[in-house]
Amino acid sequence: MFEYIRIMEIQAGPLLSKIEFPSDLKKIKKEDLVQLCNELRQFIIDSVSVNGGHFAASLGVVELTVALHYVYNTPYDKLVWDVGHQAYGHKILTGRRAQFHTNRKYKGLSGFPKMSESEYDAFGVGHSSTSISAALGMAIASKLKEEHNRMHVAIIGDGAMTAGLPFEALQHVGSSDTDILIILNDNNISIDPNVGSLKEYLTDITTSKTYNKARNDVWKILGKLPGGTFNQQVASKIEASLKGVVSKNSNLFEALGLRYFGQVDGHNILKLVEIFKDLKEIKGPKILHINTVKGKGFEKAEKDQTLWHAPGTFDKTTGVINKVIFDVPQPPKYQDVFGKTIIELAKANEKVMGVTPAMPSGCSMKYMIQEMPKRAFDVGICEQHAVTLSAGLATQGMKVFCNIYSSFMQRAYDQVIHDVAIQKLPVIFCLDRAGLVGDDGPTHHGVYDIAYMRCIPNMVIAAPMNEVELRNMMFTAQSDSNHSPYVIRYPRGEGVMSDWEKPFELIETGKGQVVKEGNDIAVLSIGHPGNFVVEACQKLENFDLDIAHYNMRFVKPIDEGLLHTIAQKFKQIITVEDGCIMGGFGSACLEFFATHQYKIEVTMLGIPDRLVEHGKPAELHKECGYDSDAIAMTIKNILLDKKNIMSTI
Repeated sequence: MFEYIRIMEIQAGPLLSKIEFPSDLKKIKKEDLVQLCNELRQFIIDSVSVNGGHFAASLGVVELTVALHYVYNTPYDKLVWDVGHQAYGHKILTGRRAQFHTNRKYKGLSGFPKMSESEYDAFGVGHSSTSISAALGMAIASKLKEEHNRMHVAIIGDGAMTAGLPFEALQHVGSSDTDILIILNDNNISIDPNVGSLKEYLTDITTSKTYNKARNDVWKILGKLPGGTFNQQVASKIEASLKGVVSKNSNLFEALGLRYFGQVDGHNILKLVEIFKDLKEIKGPKILHINTVKGKGFEKAEKDQTLWHAPGTFDKTTGVINKVIFDVPQPPKYQDVFGKTIIELAKANEKVMGVTPAMPSGCSMKYMIQEMPKRAFDVGICEQHAVTLSAGLATQGMKVFCNIYSSFMQRAYDQVIHDVAIQKLPVIFCLDRAGLVGDDGPTHHGVYDIAYMRCIPNMVIAAPMNEVELRNMMFTAQSDSNHSPYVIRYPRGEGVMSDWEKPFELIETGKGQVVKEGNDIAVLSIGHPGNFVVEACQKLENFDLDIAHYNMRFVKPIDEGLLHTIAQKFKQIITVEDGCIMGGFGSACLEFFATHQYKIEVTMLGIPDRLVEHGKPAELHKECGYDSDAIAMTIKNILLDKKNIMSTI
C-alpha cells in the first residue's frame, strides 16, 4: 500500500505488539491497559526520537486514545480528531504501527488523520478547530439514516477552542438533539501557551467540581426512578439551583445546551474507560472536560512544551535534540529575519505593531512580544480576528505587520477583502510558509496565496529572493509612501545569505531586477525560487547557452515596463514560482503578453494543478519540476530543440 524510503523501524512492547486493530485491543484485560499505555507512550518516544515528527501532543493523549478505542466500536463509531498532532497513538492502534516509521516521510504515512489513508480516520484534519462541526455533520446524517447505535466523538484541545468555528458549531450542537460527545482536552497550550479569557475560564471552571458531583448524583438517582424522563426534567431545574450555590460562574457549555461533565484526570485510563461506558448510555449532546499534560511521560517535553511540540530527532535518554554543526556561518531562517527586522523597524517607528494568530514561535513574532508586549499580540487561533484587528489598528495610523502562515490565511479571506482591501488600509500581510512546506503536507502547503491575493483590487504582492530583499520589503511596506495592503510571501526555513543585516533601502513598488543578462532565453522568477534559477544557470555554464534571468519581485503590480522589454527581445520565456501555476505568477505574465498581443512561447514551472503530498521540500520541488535540475533541463531542452530545428532549415 505504501511506497516509501525505509527509515528505522521500532519494536513494540509485548502487549502493543499483539494489537493490529482496535478489535485486538478489546481482548486485553482492563487491568492491563495501564501497561499498554506505557508501551504505547514508549513506542511514540522511540519512533519520534529517531524519525522525527510531532511529539508532545500525542504523548499527552495516550490514555485518552486507548480508552476511546477500547470502549467505542471504531471505525463504525466515528472519532474526529482536531488538528491531528495528537493522533499518533490513534494511527498506531489502527493498523499502521508497522508503517509508522514512515510517518511524515516522502511517500509514507501522513502526519495527520487522512480519510484516504485509513477507514479509522473519520475526517481529514491539519488546520485546527474543525472537529466539532465535522462530527456534528456526521451525527446529523446518522440520525437521518436512523443509525441510532452509531456514536460520534469530537476530540478538541483547549488551544483549538480559542477559534471562532468551535463556538459556531457548539451553538448548533446544543439545539441539534444528536448523540454527540465532545471531549475538551485541556492542557493549557496549543503550540505556544494559550492566550485570552477562554484560558482563564477553563482554569476557573474547576470551582464547579462540587456542583458537577452533586449534579451527576441527582441526575443518576432521578433517572432510575419511574418516569425517569420527567424526573430528569425536574433534575435540570435542581441543577440551576445547584449552580448558584457551589459555582461562582455559570457553565458556558451548559448555557449552549450541552451536558457538561468534568473535570477528569485524562491520564487515569481505568477511570476514563468507566466514564466512556457511562457516557455511551446518556443520549444527546454532551461535553467531557479532561485535564492532560502535553508531553506526558517525557520530562523535558513536560517542562518545555513549545520546544518539544515538534523537536526533530533527539536522544531519548539524555533529551538532547540533534543539531547539525556547521564549520561556517549559515544563512538564517526567513522567519528569524522577519522577527529581528520588525524589532528594528519598531524601534525606529513607534507606529509599527505586530499581530499573529497563535504562531509567535513559528513566525518569530515572539521576539517582539517579549521586547514590546504592548505593541505585539498573539491573538490565539483566530485568523479572522487577526486580520480585522489589524485593519482596526490601521485606521488609526498604525503600521501593522499581520504575520499568518500562508495556508492559514485562507481562513480569513473575507476579512482581507472586506475589512482591508475595500477600505484600502495599509495592513502588511507577512505570509510565512509560502510554497511547499514539506513534512506537514497538503493541509499546510502555502501554494494558493498568489492566485487568491492577486485578484483583489488595491493589493500589492511581493516575494523576496533573499533575506536582504525581505528586510527591504518590510521597510518599504511600513514607510509613509505605502498606502495599500501589502503582501510579502516567503518560505519556511533558511535563506541564502549569511551576511544579511545591511542598511535598509526602499524598493520601488512594482519594479523587478535584472539578475543576469542574456540573449537566447529569459527566465522570470518570483521569490525564493529565483535562487534555483541561479543554480540552474551555473549548471549550464559549459553549454553554449545565453540565459537571461529576471527577479520580478512583485506579482502585483507587475513590472510592465520590464515585461515589455523582455517580450520585445525574447521568443522563449520560462516562469518559475513556488505557487500554483493556475492563476499564479506565470498566469499573470501570460495575461500581460496576451493583452499586448505578444507572440511568445511561455513555459510555466511551479505547483501543478493537483494536491502535493508530504515530503522534504527538496523532494517536493523535484517532484513538481521546478528545482534547479528541472529548470536547467527545461532551458536545455527548449534551446537545444530550437538549435536543432534551426540547423535543419
